[in-house]
This record gives sequence, C-alpha cells and structure tokens, in this order.
Amino acid sequence: MSYDPIAAGLAVRAARATAGSARPDAPVVPDREPRAPRLAGTRTRSASALRVLARLVEPRPRPSRACQPG
Repeated sequence: MSYDPIAAGLAVRAARATAGSARPDAPVVPDREPRAPRLAGTRTRSASALRVLARLVEPRPRPSRACQPG
C-alpha cells in the first residue's frame, strides 16, 4: 500500500495555500483567541509529567574507565 499520491496531493494544497498568502491582495485573517484557556493548567501538568518520565527513562552516563595518572 502506497501513500505517495495522497501525500503529493496534500503537499500541493499546502504549497498553494502558503504561496497564496504571500500575494499583496491576500485576505487578512484575524488571529483567533485560544479556545480553552482552562486547558493551560492541564498542559503544564502534562509537560511536567513528561519531563519526569524522560528523566527516569534517560540512560545514565557511564563513569569513565580511563586511567588517571597519579
């Protein structure tokens, strides 16, 4: 199963949309307000939990076994 035709179509649409926004007569779209500001706390807690998990999973550095001149 190949997804190349689908990816090509999506790439062409994305390129046209991006190129269209560079025209001098392109419509101006105002910025949208965030939909759910109440999710900010959830995002912060999720990011914190992922950081803790990353520290647990990260391999620890091995001590150097090089001989030190004494």
